[in-house]
Amino acid sequence: MPPKKKGKGGSKKEKTKKSTPEKDDGLTEKYRRSVLDVSVLKEHLALRSGVARQATAVRDELKSQVRDLEQLLSQERSDMQDITADLNRQYKSMETDLQSKADRLEASVDLLEKQLAECQVELKSEKELRENTEAEKDAIISDLQSKLNSMERECEKILHGCLDSLLSHLADTRMQWEEQSTVIHQDVKDMLREFGINPLHI
Repeated sequence: MPPKKKGKGGSKKEKTKKSTPEKDDGLTEKYRRSVLDVSVLKEHLALRSGVARQATAVRDELKSQVRDLEQLLSQERSDMQDITADLNRQYKSMETDLQSKADRLEASVDLLEKQLAECQVELKSEKELRENTEAEKDAIISDLQSKLNSMERECEKILHGCLDSLLSHLADTRMQWEEQSTVIHQDVKDMLREFGINPLHI
């Protein structure tokens, strides 16, 4: 503030000598306050930069974990496709073998029928042989069908098991991310409060 005016009795020289120190004191105080404000602003800026770096590091870590999970999911899908392709190949191979056996059995039946037509004497034994052969064919077909049904059930169990395991793993990982994110956010808020900064104002 400018110095107060004195009475008319004082000289100009006296006014100048007394007003100069007061002006200097005011400028010095303003300079000190400005330096203090700049220091506080620098500390605040450094704190915010540190928080930003931590947030960026957390974000990069989460992105890395997401990429790892995507690679794991891709591998699981690839493995499932390989299993499915192998099972289909086995099924087709078994179907071909079964058809071949059925064809051979059909040929055997035709041969037996010809022999029955030529040899009436051996009709009874040949008839029993054909019945036995047909029973064996039915037993093979039934056994193969049972195995096929069992394989289909096992494939469904494997598929559901893999999917359930993957979903459980994803749920656990998501929970861990959320917990880590909550802890980090809370730590950042606590650090800001320690410096007297309200997190809601940032």
